[in-house]
Amino acid sequence: MIDYLIHNMWQVWATVAVLCLILELSSGDFFIICFSIGAVFAVVSAAIGLSVYWQLAVFALFSLLSIFFVRPVALRYLHKNEPNRASNADALLGRTGRVKEEIKADGTGYVQIDGDLWKAVATTDIPVDTTVRVTGRESTIITVERM
Repeated sequence: MIDYLIHNMWQVWATVAVLCLILELSSGDFFIICFSIGAVFAVVSAAIGLSVYWQLAVFALFSLLSIFFVRPVALRYLHKNEPNRASNADALLGRTGRVKEEIKADGTGYVQIDGDLWKAVATTDIPVDTTVRVTGRESTIITVERM
C-alpha cells in the first residue's frame, strides 16, 4: 500500500487539494485555499517525476507564496466592501425570516432564515407564517420582532 502511494503521489496531493478546497468553503478567509494551491503545484511536481522530498518542498514553497501574495489580493478584492465582515450567527442580525413554529411571549419557537431553522424568542406572541426581523442573539437562540 505504501509502495503504491509513493509511486502515485499525485493522487495523494490531488486529494489534499480537494480536501483543502472543501475546508475553505466552511471558513471563507482564504487561508486554507493557499494550501490547496500548494497541493496543486505538488501534483504537477509528482506528475513530472520529482521525488517525495521535492514534492514536499514545492508544496511548502507555493503554499507560503500563496499566503503572502494570493491571500491579500483575494481579501482585498472579494471583501472590499466589508471592513468588519460578520460571520456565522452574527451575520443573522438584521435579517428577515418566517416563523415556522409559533413563538409565545417570553417563550421559544422556530424561525426559518434561508432554509435554516433557528430557535427564537420574542417579547410578544408571534403566529406561524409571520415575517420577523432578527434583533439580537444569545448563543444559538435569536431574538426576533414582528415586521
